[in-house]
Amino acid sequence: MKSLHTKIAIGILAFIAINWASKYIFYRLDLTANREFTLSKATKDILKDLKEKVKIQAYFSNDLPTDVAKVKEDFRNMLSEFSNISKGKVEFEFISPNESTEKEQQAMQQGIQPVMINVREKDQSKQLKAFLGATIDYNGKKEVIPVIQPGTAMEYALATNIKKLSISNKPKIGFIQGHREAAIQELGQVYESLSILYDIQSVYLSDTVNLSEFKTLVILKPEDSISPQNLNMIDDYISKGGNIILGLNQINYDLQSGQSSINVSGADQWLLSKGLRIDSALVTDAACGSVQVQQQQGFFTFNTPVQLPFLPLIQRFPNHPVTRGLERVILQFASPLIFENLANTKFTPLVYTSDKSNVVKYPIFIDIQKQWTEADFTQKNICVGGLLESATGSTGKIIVFGDADFPIGKGRQQVNEDNVSLLVNAIDFLSDDTGLIELRTKAVETRPIKELDEASRNSYKYLNFILPIALVLGYGFFRTTLNRRIRLQRAEERYK
Repeated sequence: MKSLHTKIAIGILAFIAINWASKYIFYRLDLTANREFTLSKATKDILKDLKEKVKIQAYFSNDLPTDVAKVKEDFRNMLSEFSNISKGKVEFEFISPNESTEKEQQAMQQGIQPVMINVREKDQSKQLKAFLGATIDYNGKKEVIPVIQPGTAMEYALATNIKKLSISNKPKIGFIQGHREAAIQELGQVYESLSILYDIQSVYLSDTVNLSEFKTLVILKPEDSISPQNLNMIDDYISKGGNIILGLNQINYDLQSGQSSINVSGADQWLLSKGLRIDSALVTDAACGSVQVQQQQGFFTFNTPVQLPFLPLIQRFPNHPVTRGLERVILQFASPLIFENLANTKFTPLVYTSDKSNVVKYPIFIDIQKQWTEADFTQKNICVGGLLESATGSTGKIIVFGDADFPIGKGRQQVNEDNVSLLVNAIDFLSDDTGLIELRTKAVETRPIKELDEASRNSYKYLNFILPIALVLGYGFFRTTLNRRIRLQRAEERYK
């Protein structure tokens, strides 16, 4: 009896010890292909370096649909891991705004607006108002994540916002101006992404500017001539370890007038001296975007989308930090990049066309109504973006794109998300020492079940219904047969 009491006491003590240890030790297995639920080293470093407490309030409605409720649970698990790694510096609470009018008002005052999600109940579709956001407070400063959607880069959103609040001196990124380059105001989405970790500034090349203050300089869409003095300043900056991103329209084309012209900035000759030639041509691709063409039918005028191979759709990318995680980038009138194999120089292609593409030399006239065939696409994998660097790594790096328009928004038109990520990733690769670049496109991959025909669906439905019953009956038959055999054996033993 004493031994039994001892065992019970040991069991109770072990249970208490395990529960106590679980408060300080957080561990889970991540069996996903891309380690989607494993925190990166960059995130762990940010959390370990926190000097003050981070307070996170997560506003999630109750009774959410299954797919959205999973987001809430994933977010809770991630916050628990953040708290453990930071040794309690990250504190969080979940608030359900739909519990009371006061809590709903609190969420909206914090900058979190409700979203409408589709819900299906009893074969009827309806819309449900839901809150799916969070606020992050650090040392009197606050950031808001308005919506946490299924499949989004949740770790990146949390880590970068914490980094933004806790960082004291942001690295500087300069967008060179003065040669009719694209202004920062034309890069709204790019600016929004970059401003989290960087101090973004316009830079005019003059004797008074100190380029060494900038991690990376961006030259995007120069249309006027860049003076030799300015190019010498850029060369000096690169020789001292500075990095450059150059987006150049080698050929300017106007669809309205059908006129084309060669770029006169001189950036192409500057690149040629470094072993990289931007061809005076445009690429075409069977995988492409479309333009709206006005058509007249009777008294009515309407717009019709027409595919235009001069707008290549890039869907295959090398495994490189600049392009990792991207799915589709749309370029506009892009020119090929040709590496001249200059000594002590290395070139890495980052963006290239599909297996069905071609090059059209200048001068160019585009016929919108042309019927394109496979005979028009005789080349493949034409490079339109890449990384140029010293083979010894003694100088700064240069990333070049044969199209300058891909990240620029026109009016209120939103730029394709991957177009923005391509430029932001390039800047991160050259400028960010934290490693957060790997998280920008890290998200839970969707692997939908293959659509089945009606006969297959019925087969699986009846199989799901019949198989469990068959298994139970089969097990019952097996047990009955086994018991009968045992009884017969015992009867024979008694008889003997």
